[in-house]
Amino acid sequence: MANYRFVTVWRLDAPVARVFDAIDAIEEWPSWWPSVRRVERIESGDGEGIGALFRTTFQGRLPYQLRFDLRTRRRVRPTSLVGDAAGELEGVGEWTLWEEEGATAVRYVWAIRTTAAWMNLLAPLPFVDAIFRLNHHAVMRDGLAGIRKRLGGVAGSYTRED
Repeated sequence: MANYRFVTVWRLDAPVARVFDAIDAIEEWPSWWPSVRRVERIESGDGEGIGALFRTTFQGRLPYQLRFDLRTRRRVRPTSLVGDAAGELEGVGEWTLWEEEGATAVRYVWAIRTTAAWMNLLAPLPFVDAIFRLNHHAVMRDGLAGIRKRLGGVAGSYTRED
């Protein structure tokens, strides 16, 4: 299995609670995040949403889709969401939100490993890591564009830390 750690930061001119609510509503992602093709709730989790399970399908710029389940591990409104992934990708996704200079900063850390045989076969090739990183960041830039529209056309920016 190949291991990856992607870190991206969105900055949005919107209140932290509104940004959190948009990210927290994972079943609505396909309506505003072009790279998210499908989200299906499998289990609801407890009263706070902990343990909720979602089957997701993503597609970036490359001609393949990735399917994996996301289970909510932590949910602290409006500052933190953590989910565990299982399927073609396994690992942890962590959203951290905070107010910064009148805007909201959102840091997303996606620490995963691939389980798809074809991805693991290609992973040792010298250019594959760079291609997978570019694809991930294209997905996240699509997410920024989508959430900006979802929040009423607010300004926003994107940086990567990996």
